[in-house]
Amino acid sequence: MTGASSGIGRATAIECSKMGAQVIITARNEARLLETYNHLEGENHQMIICDLADEAAINLMVETITQIDGLVNNAGISHTTPIGFIKPADVERLFATNAFAPMLLTKALLKKKKLNNGTSIVFVSSAASINPDVANSVYSATKAAISSFSRSCAKELATKSIRSNSVHPGMVETELVQNLVFSEEELTADKARYLMKRYGKPEEVAWAIIYLLSDASAWVTGTQLVIDGGVLLK
Repeated sequence: MTGASSGIGRATAIECSKMGAQVIITARNEARLLETYNHLEGENHQMIICDLADEAAINLMVETITQIDGLVNNAGISHTTPIGFIKPADVERLFATNAFAPMLLTKALLKKKKLNNGTSIVFVSSAASINPDVANSVYSATKAAISSFSRSCAKELATKSIRSNSVHPGMVETELVQNLVFSEEELTADKARYLMKRYGKPEEVAWAIIYLLSDASAWVTGTQLVIDGGVLLK
């Protein structure tokens, strides 16, 4: 589980542990990742500090873990900028974390034979990859890229009985959203766009991820599961 130090990643790791899974969690921030680790139920979990923007760090992490049955590529960052103000550094930074990192991690795990036959891979994309918001073009592009990569994985890895799917959440009440510069009035107006009239909760996305990780979805691969409170229907 990447990006496990907060938000969807933390919720998914905790919910997986409640169901008896042995969880390997990773993120850059040691203090926040330790908070997640301390909330895990059960035993034999593993915590690894890793900057996924660094391919050497990815390869080193992969060397330290045993074979796994599930992979959640969740780590991601956001940045809002109108198209006319896009900077190359912003494009590189967002693609490095949101797209290149999960691609390279998946590749490294495959090459080192760390994915068991029957492994389920889940990529956390975004509803923005389907219907981008204004000033969110680069972020949306990174999430569209990882959604496409997920479907490629489904095709290429089917011979190993490895499944690959992506989830596409709308806005979720996480630190990523809280750090965006919006007033309460703007947030209230934005929530009104959703049929459910609210943002999602991290656990609501985590439960969908767990479904895709589990045998309950054994015949599901290459799909894009939208979890958006109905905003794409507006």
